Amino acid sequence: MRLRRSLTTAVGLTAAAALTLTACSDSGEPEAADDAAATDEATAADGATDEFPITITHALGETTIESEPERVATWGWGSTEAALAVGVAPVGVAEQVFTVGEQALIPWVADEYEALGAEEPVIFTDPEAGATVPYEEFVEADPDLILAPYSGLTEEQYDVLSDIAPVVAYPEAPWTTPWDEIITITAEALGRSEAGDQVLADIDTYFADHAAEHPELEGKTFAAIVDSPSEGLVYVYTPADPRVSILEGLGVVSAPSVEELDTSDGGFYYTLSYEELDKLDSDFVIAYTYTEEEAETFGESDELQAIPAVAAGDVVKVVGNVAVSSVSPPTALSYDWPDGVPAIVDQLAALYGED
Repeated sequence: MRLRRSLTTAVGLTAAAALTLTACSDSGEPEAADDAAATDEATAADGATDEFPITITHALGETTIESEPERVATWGWGSTEAALAVGVAPVGVAEQVFTVGEQALIPWVADEYEALGAEEPVIFTDPEAGATVPYEEFVEADPDLILAPYSGLTEEQYDVLSDIAPVVAYPEAPWTTPWDEIITITAEALGRSEAGDQVLADIDTYFADHAAEHPELEGKTFAAIVDSPSEGLVYVYTPADPRVSILEGLGVVSAPSVEELDTSDGGFYYTLSYEELDKLDSDFVIAYTYTEEEAETFGESDELQAIPAVAAGDVVKVVGNVAVSSVSPPTALSYDWPDGVPAIVDQLAALYGED
């Protein structure tokens, strides 16, 4: 069974700013379109298996792609990786400031450009976590298709971008597209639905193989959290969040206490005060930490020791912005990033494997 769950991401929530995968930055200068012109041949020359024109219906309208795109641009999260995974190197992509800083490519994205032998793209500035769109930079990149299936595009932004090139937006609401649907929508728009299906099948196999190698994990319960000492609380992720749901492919499950304490009304996270941490009962805790120092000191406080699994030392840590980004949400290229899911599996094997 494929790992299919919906995800909901809050963008612009001040209380959860550290939990989102985008952040504010100073605007940078876009590369000139001429610098990316050499990528025309590499971006989409071969590989389409579907017949054009292709029409995709989404929340902001209906987009018809008349012929195989040759200059693809992406906006938001995940569609860059999905395009690369099916063999198309976008000529322009959004910067991911939270993960790697301004005007830089996430490492798994940079690796895939190199693997495809493609020129690195123009990096669109994104100083307000998707709230504003650098239209002039899109014009300079000269795309013939803009993919934004996991983004916060408004109707106005969609209309302006549509004057530049056809735009594929999210299917239902901003920032709510399931991670696997990002892959499916992107592959369909590029005429490579068969390749998209193969990417998803490979991900399914990856998790199934890990589950088979570690039967001791079957049924183990967990709570995924971020500690916020300055607020005197922890953020607890629900099964609606992909970093939780994707791990169920390993055989582990979200702890019943996570649902019992949930105050999010269907959201992807909620907060729990330090006074209530003793109620967060699970076999183990996954802690998302953004620095080595946070990772080293996690669980040392009396407050966190109230969590039964923390007191028992049953803690798995994901360390650093890049590692955290690789699993929240996972993408077509990041699900097997060494410091993400593989590191989680190794730590779980150390906790529950045979002596």
